[in-house]
Amino acid sequence: MSARIVPDDADGRGEAIAVLRAGGIVALPTDTVYGIAVALDTPGGIEALFAAKDRPPDRGIMLLLADAAQAPEIGEWPASAARIAAAFWPGGLTLIVPQRPDVSLPAVLTGGATTIGLRVPDHDAPRALAAAVGPLPTTSANRSGLPEIGDAAGIAEGLGDAIGLVLDGGPAHGGPPSTVVDCTVDPPRILRAGAIEPGDIEAVLGSAIDRGA
Repeated sequence: MSARIVPDDADGRGEAIAVLRAGGIVALPTDTVYGIAVALDTPGGIEALFAAKDRPPDRGIMLLLADAAQAPEIGEWPASAARIAAAFWPGGLTLIVPQRPDVSLPAVLTGGATTIGLRVPDHDAPRALAAAVGPLPTTSANRSGLPEIGDAAGIAEGLGDAIGLVLDGGPAHGGPPSTVVDCTVDPPRILRAGAIEPGDIEAVLGSAIDRGA
């Protein structure tokens, strides 16, 4: 059975928010590829995301945020992270920060790590959903080991009844993945090259960063 597809408009986002609040999985467009998301407080929700992809829970997934103000609600917020986020969010930047010790997150979300990846995407849909239900655990909308699916119809067919709703925002924009920056260390370290150039990050910080291997 294929998942139901609705337009990515105000009504469609309202339906998606209702599905998330009821514990379901929603496929949604982002500024790069389509993702599948679940509300963070859904019991077994992260496990359901992995099951939808036929992927073992062997590594953590990131949270998409409505805005930078949500970041300190989930993780500790070093000055370096705040400065980089102010310059490049919304956009292709994922920041790795320490988890707040007073915030309980599912171990499967982070692969057992004490850090968490956070991003504010440059797309209204995930930001609107995260504003309504809180930070969204999100992973790419594809079966594990298969190419990412670039449109709503393909997602509905490929993932079927594992998801409750697909927000149709047209073909995926594609482009480079987000740059991943580890802000748990000083200087911050590039873990994955992507949309944001290291030199641009260094210009914001006013100092060199660890560009990784």
